Amino acid sequence: MCAATNVVENKEARLPRQVKDALQCLASEWDDIVDSKALQVIPIKGAMTNEVFQIKWPTRGNDTSRKVIARIYGEGVEVFFDRNDEIRTFEFMSKYGQGPRLLGRFPNGRIEEFLRARTLSAADLRAPDISALIAAKLRAFNELNMPGQKKVWLWDRLRKWLDAAKRLCPVEEAQAIHLEAFLEEISKSITLIDYEYATYNPVAYDIANHFCEMASDYHTETPHIVDYSKYPGLEERSRFLRIYLESAGEKPGDTEVKQLLEDVEKYTLASHLTWGVWGIISEYVNEIDFDYKEYAKQRFQQYWKQKPQLLGSP
Repeated sequence: MCAATNVVENKEARLPRQVKDALQCLASEWDDIVDSKALQVIPIKGAMTNEVFQIKWPTRGNDTSRKVIARIYGEGVEVFFDRNDEIRTFEFMSKYGQGPRLLGRFPNGRIEEFLRARTLSAADLRAPDISALIAAKLRAFNELNMPGQKKVWLWDRLRKWLDAAKRLCPVEEAQAIHLEAFLEEISKSITLIDYEYATYNPVAYDIANHFCEMASDYHTETPHIVDYSKYPGLEERSRFLRIYLESAGEKPGDTEVKQLLEDVEKYTLASHLTWGVWGIISEYVNEIDFDYKEYAKQRFQQYWKQKPQLLGSP
């Protein structure tokens, strides 16, 4: 899903005691901080799984401040992933310059390095120069030798999420969105997508997610609304894929680009299923102000709409 977006200053925002203790312990190690307890809390809006805050302390001289990010995990969202695996991956990516450094942990969250940057807008994603940078960065990420088991996690995770959604969702609602049918849909997808188009398996899914995200704009008053008329066209998608392949020094031919393009389009179905089920679960375990249910309905609708065209089956 999306990164955090707008920053809203709120000096009165309250943090749990264990979070404050962890932040003060970290700040006490820095000699330039005036008072480790004099922290300023700035909620960062837009995160849809965790609560995220920018924390800063005044420092001696030059009218500057020390800044970090405090990420408090959402209640009940442990169904989505293993926190130990997440931290292990987070530390690995940091080591290779693919993300902020991990500065500290507390029972229900972590403290991260503050990176001076700005969140990309929906329009930024379409800018050719920024799109090229994203393609190259994604290729570098995909080539990391990540820790843990070398297996395709997509389908097993989707089954696990679907089981959780069925437990949480009332019977009437589950019937209305055809939740029971999705287990069979997952099995069909594995057969029609994964086995036949295994060459670019995780790559195609990552790129499909990126293309699907371009239909969303989380900087609006209705961030849950998805506008698929903004899904990138054939020329834009092909340009992105060619840059992705070229970023590692390859000289891809038209056939290779076309094949990856076809694989990515099929994996958009997996993306719709994954984030649709995520939305159903989040509706019942997350208190963040976001219309998860409506978001899920839109992802499922797009799945049913695109499936006949992409897989040649009803």
